[in-house]
Parts: sequence; structure tokens; C-alpha cells
Amino acid sequence: MLSQEMLSLTILLCALWSSSSALNNEDYDLMYLNFENEIESIVPATEETISCDCQREHTEWDKLFIMLENSQMKENMLLQSIDEILKVELQTLRAEMIEFVTNFAGTCTTTIEKVTSRVLSQVDQTRMRNRDHVQESKTLHESEQRKILEELLQLTLNVSNRLTQLESVWQRTAKVETGFQQQDKSSYMDRGDNFTLNSLWEELQQTRAELKGSQKWAAQHLLPAGCETAILFPMRSKKIFGSVHPTADMMLQSFTACIWVKVTEVLDKTIIFSYGTKRNPYEIQFYLSRESAVLAVGNDQNKLIAPNTVYPGHWAHFCGTWSSDNGTISLWANGELVATTSEIAEAHIIPDGGILQLGQEKNGCCVGGGFDETLAFSGKLTGFNIWDRVLSNEEITAWPRAEDSCNIRGNVVGWGVTEILPHGGAQYVS
Repeated sequence: MLSQEMLSLTILLCALWSSSSALNNEDYDLMYLNFENEIESIVPATEETISCDCQREHTEWDKLFIMLENSQMKENMLLQSIDEILKVELQTLRAEMIEFVTNFAGTCTTTIEKVTSRVLSQVDQTRMRNRDHVQESKTLHESEQRKILEELLQLTLNVSNRLTQLESVWQRTAKVETGFQQQDKSSYMDRGDNFTLNSLWEELQQTRAELKGSQKWAAQHLLPAGCETAILFPMRSKKIFGSVHPTADMMLQSFTACIWVKVTEVLDKTIIFSYGTKRNPYEIQFYLSRESAVLAVGNDQNKLIAPNTVYPGHWAHFCGTWSSDNGTISLWANGELVATTSEIAEAHIIPDGGILQLGQEKNGCCVGGGFDETLAFSGKLTGFNIWDRVLSNEEITAWPRAEDSCNIRGNVVGWGVTEILPHGGAQYVS
């Protein structure tokens, strides 16, 4: 019996010890949670709170939610602090940027003024050099013209003197024949007439040679009458050409195109000028083929050929006319009609919006639609004009012989008025 009582007492003491241990553990957890919540002291439990049966102890989940709420509060406080710091930093940075921009703007303004002043100075110097160069070229050109005129004048004087001498010889011969009518004329003819005739022959041969040399030199160095400038194409190249910007629209039902040409060398196809669009690069073509001049309208098959009209190294004036009414097409060389036919591109209308070029054609032969070197022109061109009508025969015939042939201008393209830009080494010469 006693042993059973001892066993019961022992069990009761163990239960009390276990309860005390559990209470101590819960108090420890609460102290830990209060420490995380930054509570400086633990509020002792009063009798009222202890004795209140309605207060419920915190479970493990309650403690976990309290920890989460406290962590979120700390995070919000940290974010708010970071926002305030960023605002302050941004305001400081903005003030520094404004100050930098103000200083930089002043520096840039000064630099721009210096650069502008320097550029203007260089432009003025370039303009002065160009003006000096133009003045020198003009002076040189005038000097060359003066020299040419002096040579021509001297040649004229020499010819005049020789003609005077010939006239005097003939006069002496007539006087001698009159004074010696009674003498034997046969002996005199043997002595005097042979000498006179030989002298005349030598004088005439020398004069003829000098005139030919002067004409050849003038043909090689001078421009056609009334033409002050020409475009020089120094060599055959796919990069050398002239771009023409017509004064009026190129939508044509008829046209007349005229140009002075001095070609260096002619191949199977040497382009003088061409007009084409993206859809059809062969709307108008005027080119040389060996000794022939060729005008094509609409495509490369609708063409008119004028043989034996091309002489390399000499100036030649060409005109081509075409009308869509009956397809009449004609070619003129140096004021003479050399070829004509009809039913060429009849009822065709040349469209606007294409490209007009001198010395080349854009036929899509090369990568990117470039130029073909074998078609390039080399030599000189001047007096290029286009009308939107067919000129009369009288106008075309008189033109090459006019003293101001380069002052006659077309209403679609007018030489000296319409913009013609040389490219790739082509240049204006006088």
C-alpha cells in the first residue's frame, strides 16, 4: 500500500515538473518575440489578466504572423528611407546637371563662334583663291585669244603681201610684154615667163600650206562660233558623265535635239546623250557607231542610222527630230539632212520622270544599275538643246553657220541656262 502511495506521489511530482517546464518555455518564446518587436521590458502579468478566462495564449501560427507583420513594417520603413534618400540625391544631381549645362553651354557657344569664324575665314580664303584662279584663267584665255588673233592677222598680212607681190609681178609682165612687142617674144618667154610662173606656183603652194595649218590648229583648239564653253570628257570611263536637269517636263510627243560634238575616238556604240526611265532606259538615245550617227526612240530597235557623218577630232553639229504623229524621224549633220524615215515609235509618248545624261546611258548592265565603260564618250560637247517640237528645215540648216550658234536655246533644255553637272572628272573648259 505504501509503495502504491509513493508511486502516485512520484507521478504527481513529474506532472507538476512538466507543467512548470512548459510554462517556462512559453515565457521564453514570448520574451523572444517581444525582443524582435523592440519592447524594452516585459510587462508583468497582473492578476486580472491571469485570472481572465477570455484571454487566449498565442499559438505558434500567431507568433509567426506577428513576425511577418513586423518584418513588413520594417521593409516599408526601409523603402521609405530609400525613397527619401533618392529624392535628395536626385535633387542634388539635378542641380549639378543644371550647373554643368550652364557652364557647358557657355563653353559651346564660345567654341561654336570660334569654329564659325574659322570656317567663314576659310570660305573667304577659298572664294578669294577661286576668284584669283578664275581671273588668271580669264587672263590666260584672253591672252591665248589675243595670240590667236595676232597669228591670224599676221597670216592675213602675209597672204596680202604675197598677193600684192603676185599682182606686181603680173603688172611687170604686162608692161614688159607691151614694151617688147616688136622683139622676139619667144626668147623673152623662155627667160621671164618660166621664172614668173615658177615663183607664182611656189607662193601659192606656201600660202595654201600655211592656210591648211592654221585651219587645222584652229579646228583643234577653238570652239564653234558663238560658243564660250564646252564640257570636256578627258577619257572613256564608267565614272565620267554629265547629269542634265531639264527646265521643263520631258513628257514629249515630238522633239528636236541638237548638239555640237568633237569626239576623240568612236567604238561600236559611243553615247552622246540618253534619256530613260526605270521602266525603259532607252526612251531617247543619240550615239555614234564608228562612222555613223544613230538616233533611237522608244527602244534600241527603233533607230535611224546616218552613215559617213562622224569625223573624230573635228567639230560636228548634229540635230535629230522625231514626231509621234506618223513616227517621222530625221538626222541632220552640219546643217544638211543626212537621213530620214517614218513609222518609228509611232503614237509613242515619251514619259516624264526619267534621267537625262551626257556621255553615258544607265542601261542596268552592271551591279546596282551602273554604267558601261565601253559606252562612255571621250571628247568635247557643247551647245546641247532640246525643244518639245520639230524645228523647221530652215532653222536647222542655218544654225551651224550662225555666229551665235550656242546662244540659241531650247525650251526643254537650253545650253547655258539648264543645269548640267559634270561628274567623275568631266569639266567645263573654254
